[in-house]
Amino acid sequence: MTDPRPRLAVWKFASCDGCQLTLLNCEDELIPLAGQVEIGYFPEATRAVVEGPYDVSLVEGSITTPDDLERIQQVRAASRRLITIGACATAGGIQALRNFADVAEFRSVVYAHPEYVETLDRSTPISAHVAVDFELRGCPVDRHQLLEVLAAELQGRRPRIARHSVCFECKRRGNVCVTVAHGTPCLGPVTQAGCGALCPSYDRGCYGCFGPQDTPNAASLTVRLREHGMDDGQVRRVFRTFNAASEVFLRAAERAGTREGGDP
Repeated sequence: MTDPRPRLAVWKFASCDGCQLTLLNCEDELIPLAGQVEIGYFPEATRAVVEGPYDVSLVEGSITTPDDLERIQQVRAASRRLITIGACATAGGIQALRNFADVAEFRSVVYAHPEYVETLDRSTPISAHVAVDFELRGCPVDRHQLLEVLAAELQGRRPRIARHSVCFECKRRGNVCVTVAHGTPCLGPVTQAGCGALCPSYDRGCYGCFGPQDTPNAASLTVRLREHGMDDGQVRRVFRTFNAASEVFLRAAERAGTREGGDP
């Protein structure tokens, strides 16, 4: 007899597994969820494998190897809905820093036999290769947002995920602005909410883990970062972290790097 429940699969590409662990850490919520879906593939949680097709596939990680290029096509073909989770899957992740360097040189330094290592020159998001039905950002993703996405899929509706800036979350928590009060460089004004303003709540500037918000003005923020003591090299580095390959942060870093006196 065929199981009538929606079939869920969770896939890993180049990543640290942090977003999958976020799902596993939802212990209380996973118990009722497990009764509503059939987990067809999720190596982080179970060795059992149910063959596709899958109603929903959650994909963590970026495309960094020739094998990844083939496998993501197979995942897409086997999935009715494909949702990318985390900065790696949605923007190439921290490993997208390779996009601005010589990968062959890195490989020769790190590995004793680099000829055995197959890798691509660039780390790219899943959406660069297949159609994606929804992207959930974060490094790692927020557990409440992840549960909202899964609940929305089960209920057949669009997930309600905020796209405004981290500054809104700071205001809700009653945080004093670290930039205004202390002159601390912060990416909160251009970064999407979702973390609960974690870093500013501990008097640290936002690192941009959730990528660009819906209406970012990175050029204006760059001016403010310089006013608070950052040189062009520092500005470029602050935009090149977890979402270095996202379009807004990529262009902001490039503009800083091309100014006279900036890093090459």
